[in-house]
Amino acid sequence: MRASTGAQALVAGLERQGAERVFCVPGESYLGVLDALRDSTIETVVARHEGAAAMMAEADAKLTGRPGIVFVTRGPGASNASSGIHIAQQDSTPLILFAGQVERAARGRDAFQELDFEAFYGGMAKSVTEVRDAERVPKVVVHAFRTALADRPGPVVVALPEDMLGDPCARPIGERVELGETAPDAASMQQFDDILNAAKRPLAVVGGSTWNASGVDVLRAFAERAGVPVTCVFRRQQLFDHEHPHYAGDLGIGPNPVLRHAVEETDLLLLLGTRLSEIPSQSYTLPVPGTPVVHVHPDSQEPGRVHPTVLGIHARPSAFLAATNSTRDRSDYIGRLHASYLDWSKLPHPAPGDLTMGRVLHALRELDDPDMIVTNGAGNYSAWVHRFHRFRRFGTQVAPTSGSMGYGLPAAIAAKLRHPNRTVVCFAGDGCFQMTGQEIATAVQYSVNVIILVVDNGMYGTIRMHQERAFPGRVHATSITNPDFAALAKAYGAYGERVERDADFTAAFERARNADVPALLHLIVDPEAITPTATLSAIGGRTPSRMT
Repeated sequence: MRASTGAQALVAGLERQGAERVFCVPGESYLGVLDALRDSTIETVVARHEGAAAMMAEADAKLTGRPGIVFVTRGPGASNASSGIHIAQQDSTPLILFAGQVERAARGRDAFQELDFEAFYGGMAKSVTEVRDAERVPKVVVHAFRTALADRPGPVVVALPEDMLGDPCARPIGERVELGETAPDAASMQQFDDILNAAKRPLAVVGGSTWNASGVDVLRAFAERAGVPVTCVFRRQQLFDHEHPHYAGDLGIGPNPVLRHAVEETDLLLLLGTRLSEIPSQSYTLPVPGTPVVHVHPDSQEPGRVHPTVLGIHARPSAFLAATNSTRDRSDYIGRLHASYLDWSKLPHPAPGDLTMGRVLHALRELDDPDMIVTNGAGNYSAWVHRFHRFRRFGTQVAPTSGSMGYGLPAAIAAKLRHPNRTVVCFAGDGCFQMTGQEIATAVQYSVNVIILVVDNGMYGTIRMHQERAFPGRVHATSITNPDFAALAKAYGAYGERVERDADFTAAFERARNADVPALLHLIVDPEAITPTATLSAIGGRTPSRMT
């Protein structure tokens, strides 16, 4: 394969790498690429904001395991996209941002919309490259894919000077990048099996981004054979079937106290693919000092970097699990942890107000749809999703471990484009939704019939919760005045409906699911229902009442 211009070589390279879809906001700085995309096999999805476009690409990568692709223009466009790049960095997601740049002769003069990409993105991206010679484009594409996928996956940024894209390129298009599994050495595996066989209360903590459906199957088989309970880290719950008897719950914000105690008391903590960062480690208080830790990670620099280990293994989780030989029965121990999880996630759940998130999650659970994809952004509303929704299969959760607001709707659009025959439900708070709510227009334009549940309590709930805890009774800058979200959805050409009572939710959801357009349900909830375990007044010290 050969192309005649740098822009054509770039698009041909993406086709060779198997890219089926790119997300963008158009800009004059990369018109040559847009023209080449018009003649390609690649679908171009036009978002309304560069941050949302990057989030769509990042979510798509979560679902495919291949780098998500986003195109933005120079300066303001590239700056706007940084929210998605930060998500990819913290979530270890392979992502490639191609951004327009000013002409080469204008570089260094603070030209119109010029940006120093290395200075701006150097702390977020795995690599930042500016392509000044069109003949280098094929190699740059291959290098970008390889870098995004290798070791700990992450984002790569490629800047494209506008005039370079029209220059001739006679170089052949590079071959598709495929990375093999990093297998552990035999000595390390024997040492691990010995440690595991001697443990009475082992606990596997799974996370990271290098999983796929077959890897999750291998994990389940390992847990059953080796007699090990499994807990998932924050927003990686899709990695283990919640109804499997070896599931112990999620190690996220406000975990089940029984699970936390199990982490504190374990005699072998097996970290699989996860960095066990701030949230799952409960602000780095777990594991407790002296806990034997075996850390398996695809990046050789990660084991032992934060948490002391008795054994660090450089390998991808599925390759490691396939090499284990341990077999043991710990059914009583495992059964107690799973029973505690089932009790912790029992629905319906008490909360103040006429419409409660417990009833909403109960209704979704009653659908018995194990293939339903659930997305969300950041906010206290997501605590109900993480605690009460039971994820059954890989590829059904798309959420930012970085805690980025506005993520849910762009992620839902990407998920529905990838899996058009599956139900895709986006949870978003009223503040969270308004970060990227204009992307309803994108959903309507591409007939992406997602279901958006906007949880409206009239405030930035998470910040208000912390404000009540730190400065009780001194509310400031956390209240928000909201529009009629259902009417807003209708203005975009979507279906919209307001829901104010538990008894009305199931029927409203069915109407949304049966609509032939994207749908939004505006859920009015009581501001007192700030977490599944405490009211806002209780946190502020105005009442001792707590929920269970």
